[in-house]
Amino acid sequence: MTLREMASLLDAEVCTGENRLDERVEHAFASDLMSEVLTLGDTPVLITGLCNIQTIRTCEMAGLEAVIIVRDKQPSEDMIALAQENDMVIIRCRYSMFRACGILYSHGLLPLY
Repeated sequence: MTLREMASLLDAEVCTGENRLDERVEHAFASDLMSEVLTLGDTPVLITGLCNIQTIRTCEMAGLEAVIIVRDKQPSEDMIALAQENDMVIIRCRYSMFRACGILYSHGLLPLY
């Protein structure tokens, strides 16, 4: 599945990384605990409701390149700027984390574990 397909399925807004939307991903991980995210290693997509600059910094440290922010939260200008500096994709959707994960899973996106 591509990041573009993910955004479409979630009826989501792409905030950064429009140039990377045709990249394919197979797995995602959902969490609001950034300490868990740091242990993941190479995971292409994080689904989270945590919407602050530390989310982007954690993704930067963990090597994550795409974040889907759920629960209709709006990333700050600082978050967007840092994500752009790191060539990260930020997608925001209005759905709950549970619903977003269910939609993506039902369309073939696999869990990390």
